[in-house]
Amino acid sequence: MKTNKIAVIGGTGKTGNYLVRELVKKGYPMKLLLRNPQNFNVKDPLIEILKGDARDPEAIDTLIAGCSAVISKIGQPVGEEPIFTDATNNIIQSMNSHGIKRYITITGLNVDTPFDHKNDKVKAATEWMYQNYPKTTRNKQDEYEILMNSNLDWTLIRLPLIIPASEHFETEANLRDCLGEKISAADLYQFLVSQLDDTSFIRECPFLYNV
Repeated sequence: MKTNKIAVIGGTGKTGNYLVRELVKKGYPMKLLLRNPQNFNVKDPLIEILKGDARDPEAIDTLIAGCSAVISKIGQPVGEEPIFTDATNNIIQSMNSHGIKRYITITGLNVDTPFDHKNDKVKAATEWMYQNYPKTTRNKQDEYEILMNSNLDWTLIRLPLIIPASEHFETEANLRDCLGEKISAADLYQFLVSQLDDTSFIRECPFLYNV
């Protein structure tokens, strides 16, 4: 039986709580997969917390069972091998198993698509990431290729610097270039939650930024 319950992967960190609070505000029940639940301090009856790791297929499958969509904001764990392709493969397998199509996730400016016309500043930032974090940067590009080859209704949102702010600013989504240098956490997660019902960016990679 389908519900409107949302599976959420990664809800801690500097800006993680903003996503959870936005889902609560919109009335969505959720299952939240956390490596370290002790670091999470939002209490609400809509939130069900599961302890687990996105590299673990069983943890992902337990999370996704009974949900209608998946939102992921996985960050790269310090000192570990790149996580993004491992997690994405687990998510795709489980979503296919449970007949779930809608997947919304975030990534960096460094991901390239065939439709891009990145400005010089964004091109330089992409090159800097490849020079300084080559394995993680390549892994994020591979994540995009995996999603492209999947049958999910995915949206991969490319981001500049996330500012941990609850203020809202004028925001723009652009499929070809990033014309802003930051995005507030409040604007980012409002956009993520809006994508649960918005089909404008199905199987696309918009840049999202404040203008």
